[in-house]
Amino acid sequence: MKAYVFPGQGAQFTGMGKELYENSVLAKELFEKANEILGFRITDIMFEGTAEELKETKVTQPAVFLHSVILAKTLGEDFKPEMVAGHSLGEFSALVANGTLSFEDGLKLVSQRALAMQKACEIKPSTMAAVLGLADTIVEEVCASIDGIVVAANYNCPGQLVISGETSAVEKACEAMKAAGAKRALLLPVGGAFHSPMMEPAREELAAAIEATTFSTPVCPVYQNVTASAVSDPVEIKKNLIIQLTAPVKWTQSVQQMIADGATLFTEVGPGKVLAGLIGKIDKEAVTANA
Repeated sequence: MKAYVFPGQGAQFTGMGKELYENSVLAKELFEKANEILGFRITDIMFEGTAEELKETKVTQPAVFLHSVILAKTLGEDFKPEMVAGHSLGEFSALVANGTLSFEDGLKLVSQRALAMQKACEIKPSTMAAVLGLADTIVEEVCASIDGIVVAANYNCPGQLVISGETSAVEKACEAMKAAGAKRALLLPVGGAFHSPMMEPAREELAAAIEATTFSTPVCPVYQNVTASAVSDPVEIKKNLIIQLTAPVKWTQSVQQMIADGATLFTEVGPGKVLAGLIGKIDKEAVTANA
């Protein structure tokens, strides 16, 4: 079975999407439509902007989404997903790819998500850190032992888990992780504590926008971050998408479930090859490709 996976924030790079824009009439039309919807020329930042400009959450999230979704649309008849999944932000790309959301609605939600997250990040100092070389259960136990808010946020692959929370609590947790035998525990250059309780104000804001958006029955199931299982019911998809901002990304579990359900080829659609790398670490037998 063909599985298509979509990357999240962090996959961006200067020049992303430029080739698509120049070589495809459809891609050019969609990028220009996106500029109109967003009210600024995001294509200028994507194609010519600095790494710093691209790193701004309000730019990064729509940029990665656009690259993924427009690339999928240019595949035409070749694009026949039998299952989809996206890492964090990538879940929105996956939901456009499988027909749950329209291109326009997906972009509007991603833009609102980015702005809501940016606002939430400014309320209190918060961050994320990557922990390498520890079992998930140990990472969870260490987080639970720390005063303050710090939780497991991204289950990326065995031995690679990202934690998220208040800056002071994350820093303390990093020291405790090293003491517990972690190979590395390093702070990430992110704007705030995504997929943690710190995102509650953003979740509330985004919930209203998601509730007001039409979700259609998809052409194939999406393996959602929150459940790591196949979902096809629009009502359930909506509910899980609302929870997603404050809940962990169960990427390892999602990929394992997709393989158990018959995935034979994982094609990454979007900038970079991060997910293909993670899938290879989750299952050494997994076959991956890039669109």
